[in-house]
Amino acid sequence: MESFLKDVERRAFRIARYSTGDTEEALDLVQDAMLKLVKTYADRPADEWPPLFYRILDNGITDWYRRRAVRGSVMNLFQGADDSQGLDPIDAAPDLAEPGPERRVGTEEALGMLEAAIKRLPERQRQAFLLRMLEELSTEQTATAMGCSAGSVKTHYFRALKALREELGEVW
Repeated sequence: MESFLKDVERRAFRIARYSTGDTEEALDLVQDAMLKLVKTYADRPADEWPPLFYRILDNGITDWYRRRAVRGSVMNLFQGADDSQGLDPIDAAPDLAEPGPERRVGTEEALGMLEAAIKRLPERQRQAFLLRMLEELSTEQTATAMGCSAGSVKTHYFRALKALREELGEVW
């Protein structure tokens, strides 16, 4: 289990960060998902852990959106919206394998455009895209993680790819 969690940690963080746009919340969501997986499903076979973990993470992200919507509407009643953003420690970390300034700027711009485009995808398309592309889960594993049919995963994934290609054009 420890090896699985170590392997999935960074990718799960990216998924949570893309979904929430908040580094601290993403770290909390990943940690909560890991704890729930260990407490509830540690006795399951290792090949069942990926879809179970991503289902737990997905439920945590959905709950986060619900809490945020409620909290936001309550806070707006009293003081207006406060949407502060923190510094991303991964983005701020130095790159030890520096590719050179020209290439780095081009790569950073392309990655920034991709990240922004992923954030604009509808939630289910974003989930399908991140689980299939970033996590390389099978269609069946993704369906289990998302709580839907394999056909729905294929539809959401296809639509996500189409939307990203339309938006990003040659960059993609």
